[in-house]
Amino acid sequence: MATNRSRRLRKKLCVDEFQELGFELNLEFKSDLSIEAIDAFLDQFLSEAMDANNLDYVGGEGFGLVCLAERGSVSEEQRQAVESWLKARSELAVCEVGPLQDAWYPDKPINAAV
Repeated sequence: MATNRSRRLRKKLCVDEFQELGFELNLEFKSDLSIEAIDAFLDQFLSEAMDANNLDYVGGEGFGLVCLAERGSVSEEQRQAVESWLKARSELAVCEVGPLQDAWYPDKPINAAV
């Protein structure tokens, strides 16, 4: 069913030319890490990987979504910077960084205009 939405409504719904991209993270810490070490890692992750790249993280310590800290889309360069930062860390046993996807409607394909 085709919908004819106004520009204002498309912007409000973050669809079509206003689609916003983000990516998923799946992290698993090494089993011998203490709670203090995990907390220190998460503090560094938020300041060095998220804040430094103007990104926000929504989720828990093992799984979440990374999106832009303001309205807009995460770039491939920002995604790669976070992936590089995570892969350089020794605290992680598993680090899976997903591809860019629609942050609001994950099942929708990425628009070519984004």
